[in-house]
Amino acid sequence: MFDPDNTTLSEGVIALRLLLAVGLGGVIGFEREQLDRPAGLRTHMLTALAAALFTIITMEIHAGVLREASGQSTDPIRVIEAVTAGVAFLAAGAIFRSQGDVKGLTTGAGMWLAGAIGVACGAGYGILAIMATVLAAIILVAVRWLEVHFKGKNDEHSRDAT
Repeated sequence: MFDPDNTTLSEGVIALRLLLAVGLGGVIGFEREQLDRPAGLRTHMLTALAAALFTIITMEIHAGVLREASGQSTDPIRVIEAVTAGVAFLAAGAIFRSQGDVKGLTTGAGMWLAGAIGVACGAGYGILAIMATVLAAIILVAVRWLEVHFKGKNDEHSRDAT
């Protein structure tokens, strides 16, 4: 977790947070890659990495301002809002309409989630990021299995819808 009294993170902590973001983004991206989606493994890993990096940079800038300028403040939430908007923009690019059907919603949601997981990793909330990733994997894999087996969807139709 972020501590403003500790003005800088060690390189080891930064590396662990970035690696955690990449790994967890990869978990989500792997499922999308298996289904041959345009935004797959690399896209989700890069999205989580970028979000984590922006978060770490924000925390370091905020800590530096607190250390250097008594009485002055920064608003780190603004950067989180910017990261969220940027990831949402990328995710929206994965969504399109084809012959009256909307496609790519699950991929877009996965990218948005990868960004959130990256922010959590960058801020030092690794356990929260891991829990979200586990839930995402359950949603992406188990719910797809339930859809196929209980709704009678064939796998090809299910692949086209997400």
